Amino acid sequence: MFKIIVFKGVNMKIIAVVGTKNTGKTTLVTKIVRELVERGFEVGTIKYSHHSFDMSNRDTGKHKKAGAAIVAGTGKETFFTMDGGMELENVLSMMEFIKNLDFVVLEGFKTSKYAKISTSDFNDEFTIANVNVFEMESNELKSLVDLISERSFGMIKYLNCKKCGFDSCNDFVNQKIKGSDGRIICKSESDEVLLKIDGQMIPLNPFVRSFVKETILGMVKSLKTDEFGASDFEKIELLIRDDHERY
Repeated sequence: MFKIIVFKGVNMKIIAVVGTKNTGKTTLVTKIVRELVERGFEVGTIKYSHHSFDMSNRDTGKHKKAGAAIVAGTGKETFFTMDGGMELENVLSMMEFIKNLDFVVLEGFKTSKYAKISTSDFNDEFTIANVNVFEMESNELKSLVDLISERSFGMIKYLNCKKCGFDSCNDFVNQKIKGSDGRIICKSESDEVLLKIDGQMIPLNPFVRSFVKETILGMVKSLKTDEFGASDFEKIELLIRDDHERY
């Protein structure tokens, strides 16, 4: 099954809040989210948990217990629940295409390769600051969010396209983490075209990405989409199911 999505994207930045237990990770996430929202940004969050997200006493929990592989709920809110975890990159890509976000704040994900704020003495090559959440003043929070805006980055495809001016994606990430030049951006962070085959995200080089985008847009613009209430082309989804047997 092939799924191709063309959309008007934004450069979604990702920051992880990590640290040992009871050091204020959730508190810091909520502070960062509020500050970013006050600055006019659209923000999403993802929390890592070693345990299940318990909704067993709800109707959706009963659906799941009955054997449903995936349960969706919609009304005033919309959510999905399914057995088994998903890779962080897949969750991020889903969020990116459901809603145009400026920032995603991760709680946990200590081994991820994104810029990190540590609430304890944890440090790795992606850590840009260590903070004491319980002694943080409001001016320190504002400075921290300034730092996040400068040094965080989005999903890196590791295509080594050199459009950012560096020889490799690793060089770009290293410079962003160090804060050598806060103005540099990855031109492939938020692709306008996403290709997934059987749920696996496939990176596209700039030529293929441009070819797919222009071809699909050209075909869609030739259709009478106005009659169906679709004219802005904010996001185009094309699903191709290949049912032919392979030998």
